[in-house]
Amino acid sequence: MNGETDLETLLQNMRPELNAGGYVFCTLASREQAAALDPLCLFQEREGVTVILPSEQADALGLAYTQAFAWITLTVHSSLEAVGLTAAFSRALTEAGISCNVAAAYYHDHIFVPIGDAERAMDALRALAA
Repeated sequence: MNGETDLETLLQNMRPELNAGGYVFCTLASREQAAALDPLCLFQEREGVTVILPSEQADALGLAYTQAFAWITLTVHSSLEAVGLTAAFSRALTEAGISCNVAAAYYHDHIFVPIGDAERAMDALRALAA
């Protein structure tokens, strides 16, 4: 099951879903340190390991971060080879004045927006899908 590649189908069926809670991006020195946290997402960069964690977990561990984000999942099963989906939703969010950070996984695209912009982002994404 490779997921959808047709942009119109993806947009019409993206069904954004706002996940509960706040999420933060933190950086750690090692992959072992990051893996021990059981993060939502882990990405190895030259400068360190970025993890995405629930803000409560980061706070409990005393980890530094700049701000909390809302996590929106586009529930359509998008193919990793789909062309234009990221551009379309990032353009819609740009037009609404909302920054976004994107994590693409095998089944879905995940968008992190400033937590105070969550409802406006959901409105912009729903309008895009309409």
